Amino acid sequence: MEATFFQVLWYFLIFVLIAGYFVLDGFDLGAGVLYPILAKDESEKSIIRRSIGPVWDGNEVWLLTAGGALFAAFAPAYATTFSGFYLAVMLVLFGLIVRAVSLEFRAHDPAWARVWDICFFVGSLLPALLLGVAVGNIFAGIPMDAAGDYAGIPLLGLITPFTLLTGVLGLVMFLAAGASWIALKAPKPSALQERAAKLRTPLQLASLALFVVVTVFVFAVVKPEMVAGLGIVRILFAVLIVAALVAAVVFGAKKNCDLGSFIAQSTGAVSLVGLMATSMFPNLVVASAGSVGPAITLMSAAAGESTLLWMTVFTVVGLPFVLVYHVLIYRTFRGRVEA
Repeated sequence: MEATFFQVLWYFLIFVLIAGYFVLDGFDLGAGVLYPILAKDESEKSIIRRSIGPVWDGNEVWLLTAGGALFAAFAPAYATTFSGFYLAVMLVLFGLIVRAVSLEFRAHDPAWARVWDICFFVGSLLPALLLGVAVGNIFAGIPMDAAGDYAGIPLLGLITPFTLLTGVLGLVMFLAAGASWIALKAPKPSALQERAAKLRTPLQLASLALFVVVTVFVFAVVKPEMVAGLGIVRILFAVLIVAALVAAVVFGAKKNCDLGSFIAQSTGAVSLVGLMATSMFPNLVVASAGSVGPAITLMSAAAGESTLLWMTVFTVVGLPFVLVYHVLIYRTFRGRVEA
């Protein structure tokens, strides 16, 4: 069975939404994890919170949209991943809810300030780590029964050396993005800005090293089947990841290139998602060795052509409004946060 135009279109559109989340909410999560490490007093804590305060909720919408698009376009893949990863998904949602509550309550409840700071850290750490673990499982493969349901041990069955590596890679990428964002938004000169700028370079180097390790692990141990026709595209994405992270390190080492470092880091994140999409194609959920059921592909899981057509129409109409919102909100709150 060959894939249709709309099936392929929505396969890659979902990854575009994931890439948008990886970049936009990535620096939010990274800033939250770095919050107790970089901020040394109440003023610096306030600067970090205010740097993401106007944008975090809009950034988070990309994840919700990706989940909704997966449900509408490829319902069997949605059912398998969200039911099989149920505990992990609930932990991610718990983290996102706790983060939102802590951000909203922190400025209005000084008596519980320490509690809200801890919630902000934990609510950022859980999604930053578990999302990478989930991606590693989807890429490497999970055990499935004949009905296409997850047949492994809940939560513990999702933890392998490879998925831990992908989880750490995702976490370090988020941390590098968070440090780059804080360095871009904190007052300059300030001790907070200098600490963030100093930390982003080793984090970017760690991202590059982990990407190399994960790549070697993929070809040495995981050995996924990849579509030969996308080989050149995969090579281009891999080269772009390395080039972007190297550029981020070079920009990060300079005092006046905060924006360049952040853009390069974001380019590396988008390229990483692109590499995953082209490496998995046409699979949405890979079946591990020994699985009774087959892998879930875009051809076997796709909704009807009329559904995908109307989804495309609504996307063409609605997406420009989302992009305009982001442009307006980032333009309104551009520049550095003043103490």
